[in-house]
Formats: sequence, structure tokens, C-alpha cells
Amino acid sequence: MKIAIAQINTTVGDFAGNSDKIIDFWHQADKSGAEIVVFPELALCGYPPRDLLLKKTFLIENELALDQLAKRGGKAVAVIGFASKNDNGSGRPARNSAAVLQNGQILATCHKSLLPTYDVFDEDRYFEPAKSVKPIEILNKKIGITICEDIWNDDVFIHDRNYDRKPADELAATGSEFLLNLSASPWSLGKEHSRHILLSQLSAKHGLPIVYCNLVGGNDELVFDGGSQYYNKHGVLSANATMFSEDLLIVDTEKTKPKSNNTDDDNAKIFYALSLGVKDYLHKCGFQSAVIGLSGGIDSAVTAAIAVEALGCENVRGVAMPSQYSSQGSLDDAESLAKSLKIQYDIVPIEPIFEKLKSQLKVIFDGCAEDTTEENMQARIRGNILMSMSNKFGSLLLTTGNKSELAVGYCTLYGDMCGGLAVISDLPKTRVYSLAKWINRKQEIIPEPTICKPPSAELRPDQIDQDSLPDYELLDDILDSYIVNGSDAETIISSGHDSATVKRMIRLINNNEYKRRQAAPGIKVTSKAFGVGRRIPVAKHQQ
Repeated sequence: MKIAIAQINTTVGDFAGNSDKIIDFWHQADKSGAEIVVFPELALCGYPPRDLLLKKTFLIENELALDQLAKRGGKAVAVIGFASKNDNGSGRPARNSAAVLQNGQILATCHKSLLPTYDVFDEDRYFEPAKSVKPIEILNKKIGITICEDIWNDDVFIHDRNYDRKPADELAATGSEFLLNLSASPWSLGKEHSRHILLSQLSAKHGLPIVYCNLVGGNDELVFDGGSQYYNKHGVLSANATMFSEDLLIVDTEKTKPKSNNTDDDNAKIFYALSLGVKDYLHKCGFQSAVIGLSGGIDSAVTAAIAVEALGCENVRGVAMPSQYSSQGSLDDAESLAKSLKIQYDIVPIEPIFEKLKSQLKVIFDGCAEDTTEENMQARIRGNILMSMSNKFGSLLLTTGNKSELAVGYCTLYGDMCGGLAVISDLPKTRVYSLAKWINRKQEIIPEPTICKPPSAELRPDQIDQDSLPDYELLDDILDSYIVNGSDAETIISSGHDSATVKRMIRLINNNEYKRRQAAPGIKVTSKAFGVGRRIPVAKHQQ
């Protein structure tokens, strides 16, 4: 059998655009001689549609678009993810569904059984689950159709099992000759390795080939990597699609030769994931260009490099905003970076504005020593300048704060946190340095002094980050234990960290939840990011 796996990039709610893309890939599949073409989960409406599913018109548009697709479709049998109405009279309003289309007809529809409600997922809020599953006959073969989470309850992940049912096992037991999986599985570091283990063992256990079709592209905080795959009945990876770009993978089940799993460098994956996330966030929100504050530091340099990869140098603008505390070296580094990236570069000094603002507040602040108030004033002046440029030129402002800073509140609300997208907010500071070195792997793009000098906000004389924070390697290890792994203070201390430092960092994390609640959305690349997948109350008794 010849199967086409259509790994496409969809936009939530764009039924016309998504339909046109599905038709385009369907016709390409026809030209390749494919008998079946498989599309991702909820390909027709885009993923994740979230509360749009609570709008009746959204579900009506979904089903109308599916009817039109059937009429416009090609020769191959198409399996397409869409959202259907739940007509049972009770339960959730929608179903996460897959339709089988051929010859202008909708031959069959099946529904997702397992609805994830953890991390970034909240599907039980919207969808009614299937109570049973059975194979569907396609081209004289019994095909078992699963949707994303339906296969993520296998014994190989026994510690993460959230459900009593195993739809893949049920389909295998009822005579399926093939398993298809339509997915919208967001990427994070290590995700493709987990998928490989799952799919390989699931295929080998049942002696069935598995076609895995995953969504690609960025939608809000999430990036979907694609990486669609085909496993033969022995659990051997026999074909895989590219990561982080659209692809049509043609699989001939009789001729496909075994292929090794993807082993790209983690920094490469992070860079291309973030670039795709930036590109899609801007374009799907109607922006064409971005503006970034360039401090001469590592965070803004990495953010600018990602933005140029995503949007092209002609669509990125860098702005230096020196104060009396800015070093000449930082200014030189910012200019050097802008030249390397070939982006427009502006300099807007903030010292006159800063001094004027202080003079306006002199009487009110009489008798008070200068402190973080004056530091935050500088950050907010810079935020005002950047937002003004964003407004004037219609460019999205990209914030440059990293996960370490955001975790402990080492950032200024309405200052350096101003912006529409927090590009590296899920990258710990140590990973930012690692990514910077990867960006420079072939030639120096980020100036070497930027990478080598002690990090500093340069908001007071001779300031460095470690005046306020532990060494970043120690800090990031504490943050990983507390935020990602959910370890308590005593567990982290027992691993060798200083007790006072651990307790102070945890206190900072808890106290700064209010800042993160007001932060720009950030792109998720780790297993636990700030944002929609981490729901901590702002008003709470600190634990």
C-alpha cells in the first residue's frame, strides 16, 4: 500500500485557508500514486481551538467545511482531523474526530477516546470521548484510526498512565491490519525520543504497521514539530518526515527501507523550534516585522538571531537605548550584532528622559535614597520607547527575558517585560549561552565579548546579575528541580544546594507569580514552561 502523510501547518479558525492547504496536499498525494493520505489532528480547524469550540457557529463551520472538502477532494482516500458536534443531547459540546473521505463522500467518522487534561491540554473541557472503537474498512483493509492521546497510554509509559482504556490495544484485538494516528503533539526537548520509543514498541507488540501524522507549525505558545513517521510491523522506523517544516512523506509499505531516528543537536532543534514559533505567531496574528531592544547582552542577541531566521533581516529592527550606566563595550556589541545580522539599527539615549523623570519626582522622593525604583524607571522608559516604535511602524515588540529571570522576578513589569511575544522565556540562562555558541558554530554572529562578559542589566554602576542572584548554573539547577520536577525545598537541599539559597529562590519564585501572569506569551520548548501549562494562583499562602 502507498500512503501519503501530509504534515501541514494550519491556522486556528482559518477554515478556508486550511481547506485549501488540505486540497493542495491531497492532490500532491494523488500525483504520487498514494492510495491513502493522512492529515493531522483537527487539521481542518487548527489546533488548539480552545474556547472557540464553545461557539456553535465554529462547529457548524467545521462540518460545512468538511462537506466542501469531500466535494473538492482527490482520488486517494483522505483521513482528516476535524471538530464535530456532539449530538447526543448531553456531555461536552464537541468531539475530536477523524473523517474518512473518498469520491465526494464522507465514508466514516470516528472520535478520540482519551482526552488529555494536563500540562497545556484541556480537552475534557470541550470534547465528549468515544466510548468504544472499531476498525474502519478502507481499500479492503481494516484500519484502526487513533487520535493523538489514544496511543499514549501504553505500558511503556506506565508511570504516566492517566486512563483505564487502551484504544490501540482494542483496535488491534478487533482485527486492525494497520494503525493510523492523527496527532497534534507539541514539541519539547526529548519529545521525539519518547514518541520513537512509544511507536516502536506499540507496533512491535501488536505486529502492526503504524502511520503517525503530526501537525507542524506554531500556534500561540505551542510549537508542533511534525516529525511524522512510519513504523513497519516489527517496530522498525522505516520513514520519517522533516522536523519544523511542512512535508509530504510518501510511504510504500512494500518497499520502504529501515531508517534511523532523528539525532540532531538539541540546540539546533531549539533554534528552529523558536524560529518557527516566532514566524507563525507574527504572521498568524497579522504582523510582518519585529522590533527588539538590543542591550549588548546575551539574551537580546539570541532573540535577534532567532527573529532574523524567522522573519528575514529586512523585517527586524534593533534599538539600543543607552543610559549613563551603559558601557561602551555593550554599545559596541549591540552595533556589531546588528551589522552581523544585517538588521536596521537605531540608538535612542534614555539619559535625558531619565534625568527629567527623576527631577519631576524629586520633591515626592525627597529624603529617599536611590534604589530599584530608579532602576525600574530606566527599564520602563525603554519599554515606552520600544512600544512607541511598535505602534508607529506596526511591528511586534519581542521581549528578551529568559526563564531564569522570569522565574525569580529579575525583570521589570511594564519595562523589559513589555512586548507581544516572549521568545526565550522558556530557556534557562545556561541554555541561552549554549544556544549562543551554537549560533556561532560556523562564524561569529553574536560578538564573543557578549558571550564571555559577566551578565548585567547595567542599571547602576558596576552592576552584575550575581549581585542579586546565585551563579546561573546553580540557579538553573534549583529552578529545574522546583519548577519542572516539582521537588520540594528539602529534596533540593539534600541534593547538595545551600539551604538559605534554595529557600530564598523558592520564595522569589512564589512571590513573582503576579509578574508572570502579566507577561507576554512565551514559546514552550521544555517539558514545563510558564504559561498555559502551569496554573499557579497569584493570591495564595506561600508553601
